[in-house]
Amino acid sequence: MIVTVTLNPSLDRTIEVDVLTRGAVIRARSARLDPGGKGVNVSRALLANGVASTAVVAVGGADGDQLHRLLTAEGMRVRAVRVGGRTRSNVTIVEPGGVDTKLNEPGGALTAAELEEIGSVVVAEAGAASWVVGCGSLPPGVPDDTYAALCRRFAPDGIRVAVDSSGPAL
Repeated sequence: MIVTVTLNPSLDRTIEVDVLTRGAVIRARSARLDPGGKGVNVSRALLANGVASTAVVAVGGADGDQLHRLLTAEGMRVRAVRVGGRTRSNVTIVEPGGVDTKLNEPGGALTAAELEEIGSVVVAEAGAASWVVGCGSLPPGVPDDTYAALCRRFAPDGIRVAVDSSGPAL
């Protein structure tokens, strides 16, 4: 079993347009809403390939509730940890010819207490895991060494740890 950790998940809205013109009112050809965040994507890929996983996800506000509903509707095992901030939204505008414009919101800040609660859930889930995977950007208020601490916590127990992030968090 693999535990994925997503501290900064998102609701990803993809909108297809004929042409993106700044300052204009544009009618979309289509739109869709998907759960997002690197760890969420890892768990979705594992589920699609028949590999057991648990997604530990920080969720806040109505968008967090929607994210949780979308994930469970897909059949994913989710441990949603309620936080005070709002789950972020990302928008991708797709034009013909493969031109994408992405607008990514910052995530809601996590408090030390919220991060501790998420950590406790990860520890509880990791007992049955062979891997713990920390994925994605860190939201505001989360120390840069959070993923390093994840490695230090689980490696001595023989649980493999993988990190997919960037910048100081990596």
